[in-house]
Amino acid sequence: MDFAQISYEKRGEVTIIRFNRPEVMNCVGAVTHRELVEAWTDFRDDGNAKVAVITGAGDRAFCAGGDLKSTPESGLLPLTPAEQAAHARGERPGILGPSRWTDIYKPIIAAVNGVAYAGGLEWACFADIRVAEEHARFGVTCRRWNIGLADGGTQRLPRIIGMGRAMELIITGRVVDADEAFAMGLVNEVVPRGKSLERALEMAEMICRLPQGAIRTDKEAAVRGFGLPLAEGLRVEAECFNRLFDDPDLLEGVRRFRERDHPDRKNRQT
Repeated sequence: MDFAQISYEKRGEVTIIRFNRPEVMNCVGAVTHRELVEAWTDFRDDGNAKVAVITGAGDRAFCAGGDLKSTPESGLLPLTPAEQAAHARGERPGILGPSRWTDIYKPIIAAVNGVAYAGGLEWACFADIRVAEEHARFGVTCRRWNIGLADGGTQRLPRIIGMGRAMELIITGRVVDADEAFAMGLVNEVVPRGKSLERALEMAEMICRLPQGAIRTDKEAAVRGFGLPLAEGLRVEAECFNRLFDDPDLLEGVRRFRERDHPDRKNRQT
């Protein structure tokens, strides 16, 4: 795929989607938005793609949010009443790419290689796992410009770090470093500068070696069940689990268990 403002790379079963505007801190404009929708559509629908890694070009920014220097008429914002109504109904993918999608049940890892501000923080929260470089910074910096979060930040951030911590960041716009982000549970791992993509790919390749069916149904159950009453969440879990009985890999998994034939055991023996 040829893109102007992102890059899209397939390394075997791993897909790397990279914000590619380092000259503007990898901000997302109207072109970037359209390219992100296309890229994530391809990843979601590609039967050979198992894990996605999202990162930024250069070493300063993962993504610093929306391109506020783009014109209002660029198509990035829903300016007309009709477009605003469609956006409110959930008929649009998001403002900064398909950030409103909730049905990608393949694993997603963010390699945060610099600042993740405003919409960039929202894209970090779009991932399931976040690996941050030691110089990474996170913040709802759009607070300073009277711009709201529109790409999942008010919903995903509290789910990741809890309502109290999330409300502090959302209300104050305070910037936190990688170590504090790790301490509050926003980041899963902190790595040296320049090493986030390498570490994310290492994780992704490990995940690719695992059977995929149960990973996806468990992610779906966790995403769909979060916030529901326990009984309803358990119903969602049962629905997702039962779907595995149509997966021929289930019997293969049982065989591996019985015969102790699985990747972790083989790795320990080598």
